[in-house]
Amino acid sequence: MHRAWIISGFLLAVGLLSAAVWSYGYRQALAQLRQQAEADLELASDRLSTQLQVYQELAVLMAEHPGLLGLDDPTRRPAAKALLLEVADKTAALDVIFADTKGKVLAAAQGVAGGNVADSAAFARAMQGALGSEHGILKSLGRRTFSYAAPAFGTDGQVRGALMVIADVEDVEETWRGSTQAVFFTDRTGRVFISNRSELLFWTRAGDGRGLVPPTARPTDFETQRLGPHEIWRLGWGPYLPARALHLSRDLPVIGMTGEVLMDVAPARRLAGLQAAAVAAICLAFGAMLYLATERRRTLADANAVLESRVAQRTRALTAANTALRREVAERQEAEAALKRAQAELVQAGKLSALGQMSAGISHELNQPLMAIQQFADNGAAFVKRGRGEKAGENLGRISEMAARMARIIKNLRAFARNESEPMGKVDLVQVINTAVELTEARLRADGVLLHWQAPTGPVFAWGGEVRLVQVFVNLINNAADAMQGQTDKRIELELAAGPRLQVTVRDTGPGIADPDRIFEPFYSTKAVGSSEGMGLGLSISYGLVQSFGGDIRGANTGGGAVFTVELDYFKEDKVA
Repeated sequence: MHRAWIISGFLLAVGLLSAAVWSYGYRQALAQLRQQAEADLELASDRLSTQLQVYQELAVLMAEHPGLLGLDDPTRRPAAKALLLEVADKTAALDVIFADTKGKVLAAAQGVAGGNVADSAAFARAMQGALGSEHGILKSLGRRTFSYAAPAFGTDGQVRGALMVIADVEDVEETWRGSTQAVFFTDRTGRVFISNRSELLFWTRAGDGRGLVPPTARPTDFETQRLGPHEIWRLGWGPYLPARALHLSRDLPVIGMTGEVLMDVAPARRLAGLQAAAVAAICLAFGAMLYLATERRRTLADANAVLESRVAQRTRALTAANTALRREVAERQEAEAALKRAQAELVQAGKLSALGQMSAGISHELNQPLMAIQQFADNGAAFVKRGRGEKAGENLGRISEMAARMARIIKNLRAFARNESEPMGKVDLVQVINTAVELTEARLRADGVLLHWQAPTGPVFAWGGEVRLVQVFVNLINNAADAMQGQTDKRIELELAAGPRLQVTVRDTGPGIADPDRIFEPFYSTKAVGSSEGMGLGLSISYGLVQSFGGDIRGANTGGGAVFTVELDYFKEDKVA
């Protein structure tokens, strides 16, 4: 409890010290910000006065221009208009006009002020022989203007007219719009007429003389605070105005306005916060070090008293742990020996399983060529009996080709079983499909299956192996024929399409695929168990072959049968098998 009171008192002291440092640092930073704000406001005021003074001097200099004499004569007015237009273009004035003593405009650069300016306060002042000025909104264009009117004297010393220069306030603002600090200028009525923040335009001074009120008179968040000589405004006027700002003002009697600036005090608050945080961190670090040193002494005294008992306990614990560790080492050695024996058994089992799969695959893949050899042999015998030796010779040649093809199939299946493959290269996909159609022609004719294949006129070269691709399409055609057993409408359509990849589709009119997700699994078949027509390896082997070429094969239902799609890459000369 005693230590808790000490810690609480220390933290309270650190908090009070940090608050005092923050207040002092904030006031010091505000003094620096005030100097910067005064400089920014003076610079903006001088810039505005200088820019407006250009138009004032222009009015004085142009009032006595010889080109503006005798404008009572209408023939001289076009030349005067051209003169005033040239002056307006070179000085960026909104308009330059010359009016007689009754306010009638005799010549104007643009004519935006209308035909009579007698109601202008600046013109009325000029008629008294002095330089006049005013500001307001030009109704015809809806733009803010600042006007100067200089009297023009005749030879008798009397005022014969006045030259008025109308400046566009937006052009004057353009050079300093959007500068870092918010600066605005209010006229004698307290209305904001010029500002580098357009959202403040036409706001008016509040009734108590503090803050601003928008033209819509909607309520706004505003609060003022005095901190020594500084006036702080707390605002909620928009994202482009500071939430807290140092407010300064400066009277500008030359243009009849008051310049005001809002300097964001967030940097001053951050600086004061950093100073206070640094002091608090130093105090807390010192207090923590002192506290830790005290606690360390007390802890060491307590630890010394129990050190001997802990040494004895640790000795007994280490002895028991050593015995347990030796026992665990022996158990791990026995487990490793058992694991090696299990791994050897798994390897042998894997070899036996692979041998069984390949044996089934060889018998399945040789079934179709053997059927073709049998068909050609029967046909050859029939041709010999009829005395047609030439036809019999053709069948014997085809039997030789089938035997060679069986040798290649066995070679490819053996390579497939050993994860080997003959070199891949340039394959005519049209010839491959023609060969597959030829191999299955006799079987399809016997089953009454109509096969539609419109071969392209020229070769289409793909990347792959010829024999293995023939195997793929023979398997797909035979599977389609098997699926349509017992139907009256038996049709198979083969189509070769060229796109980003070569695409061959095999479409049938059978019942479709019962389980599309399992169709390429080994030993998956919809045929009766023990059937000699297939063992569920054809599509699995075809899938592996197409994948080895870098292609893809997929099956889907069409609503009126099944469709298998084989995608292959084009052959490229620079491709290496």
